[in-house]
Amino acid sequence: MTYYKSKGMFDTFFDNRSSLIVQYKNGDISKKEFLEYNFDFVQEMNVKPFTRVDSYEKGMYNYQYYNVLAKYYTMLAKDIRRSRKHDKYYTYYKNMGNHYYNEKDKATLQLLRHLEFENVEAYFIEVESRYLQDKLYEIVLLNYKEAIFHSKSYWLLKILKKEGVFIEGKKKSLIDEYINEPY
Repeated sequence: MTYYKSKGMFDTFFDNRSSLIVQYKNGDISKKEFLEYNFDFVQEMNVKPFTRVDSYEKGMYNYQYYNVLAKYYTMLAKDIRRSRKHDKYYTYYKNMGNHYYNEKDKATLQLLRHLEFENVEAYFIEVESRYLQDKLYEIVLLNYKEAIFHSKSYWLLKILKKEGVFIEGKKKSLIDEYINEPY
């Protein structure tokens, strides 16, 4: 991680994130590889989430940190379930994924509060998954590149509506292919 030390934590983080997004969009890596590479990168950086979010960069890092862990552990749980072995590990990884999804939603709220909910738009998205139908919504930070968040948290949804940033109706996700690709 010498590169990280010489370039700076946030530059390294955002460069890696953008690079993986481009690789995924170009079809060079699958969604599963995208998730695995993100997980490996976060582990290698070895930077824990920030307690105080006083910048966009810290908030985005926190969101990404928890999102990566949530998706990685959920992916492991799905892999174990498909193998029909080791049910106790399925439950363990599923619980880990759910824990990190909850932390991700808290991180999202921290960032939105820091931004004072300005230039934020949220709405339900069209999904192929029956399980996520009418549950998954997108939060877009309009003034930032690649700042698209997703949640199905009811408590966060209530706050978004209260703050007046949630638009009724459904829209196609800005990253529709990614959202609807199984892993």
